[in-house]
Amino acid sequence: MRLPSLSWMNRISLALTLLCVASFFLPLPAQKQFSTALVAISYLSFCLQTMRRHKDELATQHHGFSAELDQANTQSVLIAYASQTGFAEQIAIKTAQHLQDAGMSIAVSSLATIKPESLSKTSRILFILSTTGEGDAPDNAAAFTRLVMNHKIDLSHLHFAILALGDRHYQQFCAFAHRVDLWLKHQQAHSLFDMIEVDNGDEGALRHWQHYLGLLSGHTEMADWSKPGYQDWILTERELLNPGSLGGPAYRIACIPAQNAGSADYLWQAGDIAEIGPDYPPETNAVNNMAERPALPHREYSISSLPADGKLELLVRQMHRPDGSLGIGSGWLTAYAEIGQRIKLRIRENRNFHTPAQDCPLILIGNGTGLAGLRAHIKARAAHGQLHNWLFFGERNEAHDFFHREEIAAWQTNGVLNKVNLCFSRDQAERRYVQHAIQEQQADILKWVEQGAAILVCGSLQGMAEDVHQTLSNLLGLDKLERMAELGLYRRDVY
Repeated sequence: MRLPSLSWMNRISLALTLLCVASFFLPLPAQKQFSTALVAISYLSFCLQTMRRHKDELATQHHGFSAELDQANTQSVLIAYASQTGFAEQIAIKTAQHLQDAGMSIAVSSLATIKPESLSKTSRILFILSTTGEGDAPDNAAAFTRLVMNHKIDLSHLHFAILALGDRHYQQFCAFAHRVDLWLKHQQAHSLFDMIEVDNGDEGALRHWQHYLGLLSGHTEMADWSKPGYQDWILTERELLNPGSLGGPAYRIACIPAQNAGSADYLWQAGDIAEIGPDYPPETNAVNNMAERPALPHREYSISSLPADGKLELLVRQMHRPDGSLGIGSGWLTAYAEIGQRIKLRIRENRNFHTPAQDCPLILIGNGTGLAGLRAHIKARAAHGQLHNWLFFGERNEAHDFFHREEIAAWQTNGVLNKVNLCFSRDQAERRYVQHAIQEQQADILKWVEQGAAILVCGSLQGMAEDVHQTLSNLLGLDKLERMAELGLYRRDVY
């Protein structure tokens, strides 16, 4: 059995408690002397804790970042960290540098300095939180948990995100970060994006955090903090799925391993992510020396197939920069890379969007290219003979944007999909989205959830995922939805 590691303050508290108990077995004169010593030790402990807190307050100044937000700048972001070994603080400084380089106004503070008034004056905050031992908060989070989290505060104005640092060897993985996440949501704060869990400094998870920092700042072309260990794959298929669409062109992309297809590097589960290493457009390569240019940052896509399909498939929509040129990743996959060409790809495990281990009913909700992640789950359910599945899918027009129409129809015919609710927002005068279908089907959704159903959501964070989450919260209750999330019965892959 692995014993939990206690923080130094917890060790002192435990030692004082044991000494107090032991003192009762001493003669009365010795008890008096012992009590005097305990008072001195307690005072020393208080002084050490105060010095530690003061050190936390000064730490960020040594890195050149203010601990106070520029209140005149509405785009200011506060970065708060809870660190036991210093790793969370390092990531906080790295995060701050990334956002500052993107032109944002940044403040960095230890969680020890965050008070209720700090949260009241802040509109956006990024938490980088370690968990120590079996679910304990780091030392510099003690005051926050005691003075802030024990109170109800109206944080309906606040948007937040959490990077959770932990170790899966411990049963209470990232437990402190999860407690903060639940507390914030109960104070009506809004998620910028879902919590990202980092197991033992996993570089893939940290790149995922950096991916969201790029979206938050609007600067998505900064170099990766760590270079992914790509494998070679061959681009074999590219099919336009929505000709004539009012939206951007969406393509089914397929590729196969260049070699060693049976190795673990080329295997995945439904819910996992493909990290793509894009290249420059051919015209850029023709006029520049590749050695003189840095590698482009990775791009992430939900995998829409299974290894049993014999190929890795993606559903990629073309994106455009402000100047009209194609985006780094979507341009590479949908236009620049040639069929038969080798591309760089790495599979990243995405535990938080894997299919629930138990055989239970499954409700799948998504929009746009979010169908990719849901498609892989439906394929996995069909392969295992798990036929209690319900799909909600939304796009613009049925005539042009019904991705994988024939496949979904076949799943309905053979019983893989018991129910399908489609919402094409532009096919009627009033906009109709998946959250509207959820409201209309609330009686049946409640029945499915009572039967132990899991809910998977995949697609755009802004708009769809937020509205779906609010609709489900209203329908099931926030406590029920949180309990489902704890049990792995409510999972999201949103971007």
